[in-house]
Amino acid sequence: MQQKRIIIAIDGHSSCGKSTMAKDLAKEIGYIYVDTGAMYRAVTLYSIQNKMWQGSALDEEALRCAMPNIKVGFKYYPEEGRSHTLLNGQDVEKEIRTMEVSGKVSPIATIPFVREAMVAQQQSFGLDKGIVMDGRDVGTTVFPNAELKIFVTADPKVRAQRRLDEIRAKGDSTTTFEEVLKNLNERDYIDSHREISPLRQAEDALVLDNSHMSIPEQKAWLIDRFNSIVK
Repeated sequence: MQQKRIIIAIDGHSSCGKSTMAKDLAKEIGYIYVDTGAMYRAVTLYSIQNKMWQGSALDEEALRCAMPNIKVGFKYYPEEGRSHTLLNGQDVEKEIRTMEVSGKVSPIATIPFVREAMVAQQQSFGLDKGIVMDGRDVGTTVFPNAELKIFVTADPKVRAQRRLDEIRAKGDSTTTFEEVLKNLNERDYIDSHREISPLRQAEDALVLDNSHMSIPEQKAWLIDRFNSIVK
């Protein structure tokens, strides 16, 4: 008998490794992976590239007018075993991970017309099920009826160190731990207090605190939960 296909929603705080675990899980079970955070980062990158910022002030009207022209997608690279984010057909995976984008993505993600456009794109990805999607509001707003919901969290200092390690691995030796921790705490506050789709744990979500878990331990935990639903 063919195994039923489901939607897996993984939400949680930034730098918890949600994307890594979601990618690994999708690869393991043969599902499509969708990184919703990368989608908002792509919109943020578009706003930066098109000079919509004056200091910390965003020209929202300019972004509103541009939204119909912003298409975010994903391309899978077999040789890497992962997907890259595409902005209007261009691979922007490296560009969306900079600190400049990190510092502006939370304000962008609070804008109702941005969220409406991205949620519509995200929901279109799930029409055939068989997807793993991670973000801030996947289990509460995008797919409230997802069969498996995971809420991931970890100690802020542990998360900041993980994010700094990522930045260092990409050749940035100037960003400090304190800068990353400050940015992470600011993003947590904005994400949790925004009016539109705030970050919160869905009532039926399973909590995964991975502060002291290895990646193999997380993977085993997720596979176990997945199997308990599809079998």
